[in-house]
Amino acid sequence: MIFSILYKKQCFFFNKVVLIKKTLLLLQRVKLKFKIMSDIASRVKAIIVDKLGVDETEVVPEASFTNDLGADSLDTVELIMEFEKEFDIQIPDDQAENISTVGQAIKYIEEAKQ
Repeated sequence: MIFSILYKKQCFFFNKVVLIKKTLLLLQRVKLKFKIMSDIASRVKAIIVDKLGVDETEVVPEASFTNDLGADSLDTVELIMEFEKEFDIQIPDDQAENISTVGQAIKYIEEAKQ
């Protein structure tokens, strides 16, 4: 009888430990993914500031490369090429045409890096 109770308690605590370990691993993955995503955003913004010579405060997710940041078509192509180089990705021309804002660039790169 006493052994049965001890065994049940031991199993209960073992299951709790396993659950805690799994939860910690999941939290570490989420933290790493968030760090990677925020790192991508900061690197994208740095590239835009460098290539377009704009103030960092202007580089917000909804900012359009052409309308808000003053990029011409050549600047936009150079930005795409710099993103490809910096993040070691390939952006097909048909998809590059759809990247017209800072937020779209960040989102595309985050998805490409997953």
